[in-house]
Order: sequence, then C-alpha cells, then structure tokens
Amino acid sequence: MTSQTAVLPGSGANAAPFEVEPIGPTIGAEIHGLDLREEISEAAFAAFEAAVIEHKVVYARDQHIDTAQHVALGKRFGELEVHPFRPEGAFPEIMVLDNHKDNPVLSTDVWHSDTTFRECPTRYSILRCLEIPKVGGDTLWADMTAAYDGLSDTMKAFIDPLFAVHDFKNFRALYTSSEEDRAKLARMEKLYPNPTHPVVRTHPVSGRRAIYVNPQFTLRIEGLNADESDSLLKLLYEQAHVPEYQFRLRWKPGTIVFWDNRSTQHYAANDYYPNRRHMERVAVVGEKPV
Repeated sequence: MTSQTAVLPGSGANAAPFEVEPIGPTIGAEIHGLDLREEISEAAFAAFEAAVIEHKVVYARDQHIDTAQHVALGKRFGELEVHPFRPEGAFPEIMVLDNHKDNPVLSTDVWHSDTTFRECPTRYSILRCLEIPKVGGDTLWADMTAAYDGLSDTMKAFIDPLFAVHDFKNFRALYTSSEEDRAKLARMEKLYPNPTHPVVRTHPVSGRRAIYVNPQFTLRIEGLNADESDSLLKLLYEQAHVPEYQFRLRWKPGTIVFWDNRSTQHYAANDYYPNRRHMERVAVVGEKPV
C-alpha cells in the first residue's frame, strides 16, 4: 500500500518525515520514522492526530518510552482519565494491564469501546506493550464506521434516532456481597448513573457515523421491549465480527498503539494464559456522544 508522508521535526533545524502506511482499507496504519522520546511540534502533532482520526488505529514499533513519558504524550491529546475501577501505581492516569496465571483477564476479551458507562466516554486510548508472550495476546479492532456503512438504508433509518442505556456491568464483578463492598458499589452507582448514548454516534471531526453499542457496557435500547432490544443489539454487536471491518495487531515490546474510541471497538485475545502479558494504557477524556 502507498505510504503517506507527514512532517516530524528532528533536532535543531533538521526535519525528518514520518510516514503513515495504511494496513487495512479502512482501519489500521503503521507509523514509520517517529521517535516518541523526541519533542513533536504542534504542526506535526496535528498531522499525527489527523492520522489517528483517519485510520482509526495507528501504531509505531520500537518506542521504548517510560511511564512518565507515556503520560506526558497522552496529555498532548487532552485531559487524561483516571479509571474509576482500576487506578494503579505512581501515575493515577495509567491503567496497568498485567495479566498472568495469578491475575487472569477481566473482560477485556469482549468487544467494546472504552468507558461508554461514562457520560463523556473515552476519546483516544494509548496502549504500550512492555511484555508479551511468544504466542498469543493480539488485539483486534473493528471499524464501526464501516460497520454502519455496511447496513441497509432501511436499518440505518431505523437505528439512527435510537438511544441505548450503558452501565459498568463488567466491573460489578469486582465487588463481593459484603456490606463494605455493597456500600462501595452504591457509591460508584451514584458517581456513574447509567448514561444514555445514541445507538449511532456522529464523529465530531470527520462527521462520519458509527455504531455505538457494545456487549461490554450496553444494557438496552430505549423504547423497545426486552426481546426487541436484545435482538437488535445482537445484530449490531455481530457487525464487529466481520473480518473486512477488522484490524489485528501482533504486539512486540516497545509497540505503542493509538486508537479513536469514537469510531472503533476492540478485543484483546485471551489466548495466552498462564503466560504474562504486561501493558500500560492512558485514555483521553472525550465529549458527550451525539
């Protein structure tokens, strides 16, 4: 595929290009010639963010930055989230995903867009690989804009005005039936009451429409009875399973991925237990979906 060239400043007055190599027809691109340890100018950063929006998922290899640099990089995109259920480490903005025999995966092996249980869900996620098994541990993304485009006009017209209720349902498994945990859960329910988001959201920059319901966090579609809601959600969830809408990445230590949650869903393959897969993530606060 043809690479696209953007400009990244090097040291001093010298400038070095970074190239954007599309991997899939609608989703996924590799960035070449970029060193995230170096400062990026505003113009080059704007070109980089434009590439994230256009390709929905972009990645770069051999980016051996540390946690502090990861946080600083994320802040270039905007305010960073502190995950309400999994804050860890010296940097509260960092979500540690360190899975192994003593810490099995918690629900990342379900198709989802990050934190749709929030009123303003995640805009971008930035995930960095520290350790990966020799076999397994890939991540898959689905282009939910392409998925929407693939629906019939009749189906689009039906779902366009609909809204769905979301919930942090997977994280409820973190709480036991103890009185203390019930009180903690009640506090979280008060902090994160079930938001309502459009079933089809419009990207605030590209103007493209995307399916915005997912099996991780969506409870039901408003205005439909339970059977109707379940059937329609099942149909919409299945769109992420279409191979032509997908991009799959084989991780290596030092690989970093940026993705746009407004137009994608993702799934971390849980096929490496009991081996270790160690990642760190920051997430950029988003806007209310419309």
